[in-house]
Amino acid sequence: MQTRRELEDREYRILAPYAMKSRESRGRIFKEKEHEYRTSFQRDRDRIIYSTAFRRLEYKTQVFVNHEGDYYRTRLTHTLEVAQIARSIARALGLNEDLTEAIALAHDVGHTPFGHAGENALRVLMRDQGGFEHNAHGLRVVDKLEERYPDFPGLNLTYEVREGIVKHSTSFDHPSIIMEFHGFEPKALPLLETQVVDIADEIAYDNHDLDDGITSGLISEGDLCNIGLWRETSTAINKNYPGLSKEKRKYQTVRALINNQVTDLIENSQSKIKKFKIRTCEDSKRRPAKIIAFSKNMSERRKPLRSFLLENLYQHYRVMRMSDKAERFIKKLFEIYLSKPKQLPTRFQKKLGGETPHRVICDYIAGMTDRYALDEYKKLVEPYIRV
Repeated sequence: MQTRRELEDREYRILAPYAMKSRESRGRIFKEKEHEYRTSFQRDRDRIIYSTAFRRLEYKTQVFVNHEGDYYRTRLTHTLEVAQIARSIARALGLNEDLTEAIALAHDVGHTPFGHAGENALRVLMRDQGGFEHNAHGLRVVDKLEERYPDFPGLNLTYEVREGIVKHSTSFDHPSIIMEFHGFEPKALPLLETQVVDIADEIAYDNHDLDDGITSGLISEGDLCNIGLWRETSTAINKNYPGLSKEKRKYQTVRALINNQVTDLIENSQSKIKKFKIRTCEDSKRRPAKIIAFSKNMSERRKPLRSFLLENLYQHYRVMRMSDKAERFIKKLFEIYLSKPKQLPTRFQKKLGGETPHRVICDYIAGMTDRYALDEYKKLVEPYIRV
């Protein structure tokens, strides 16, 4: 049997000196008694998994809307894949795996229905009302909107996990463009554990969106022949495993792509840690650029594949139609609720005294799943649907 104190001692023995240790956490907004058998970051991970916002990710869009088919990735399956990749990287680099996993599991809890289309709609609608950005909303979810505990609002997560949510940044995430950082040192880089999640997110959505794109028929393996990274990986798979079925070949190629990128990331990041003499958490936060990064060669090799996905999948006319349709009826839902807030569920009506109608409606819509938003739209707009 291992107690929390023994687990904390173990972190000092096995983790790298630049890893964030549970015992060194800046703590929680509301003080709580520590758990006997779980570290603070393990406790955060468990709270996130049991949250309502996490469960709802099962029915929120990654690329393809839920009703397009149940074989495509959702925000939940994407989140689990990010967590798996991030854990592997963190373990190899001697970082805090529990903290990394907690940040990974929480990184998308602020996402709207219908992916970035829903976020774009709410950003426009909230432009003059404090704005909307899903990382900032994710912090709002875990700090305020989750209602589970009698002694405090939200989940009362540690500073480090909360910072990981609000500072999460990829090519799709730009936390600096919107809001105050609530004491999160906006000029400082995030912890290495957060940086790992940022890159794991990119690896997951690049390669798994590619997988879903091929499955959907919107792109084909033949379309990818001019992309060097795909061509080299696919050629190696065909050479080592001739006669594979199309499905197995696709799976093995995507698997190899992920493995090659993760390996490059680990080796290059370890090299940078040594080069810049990173010995503490603070050393990594004061650098001018992130430590966790691909080599220059891999960064350049990834660019054509990412450009291909943007042009041929994310901007495919069918995906664009889904996105545009989603934006239009998110805006319609918002307008209906704003015109008559009494149409909101009772528990959201009760919040109108302490928040502006715009923010309450935004919170309500952002928390919807794709399916729930579609049902609400039908109830409010279509005359023969029971309300």
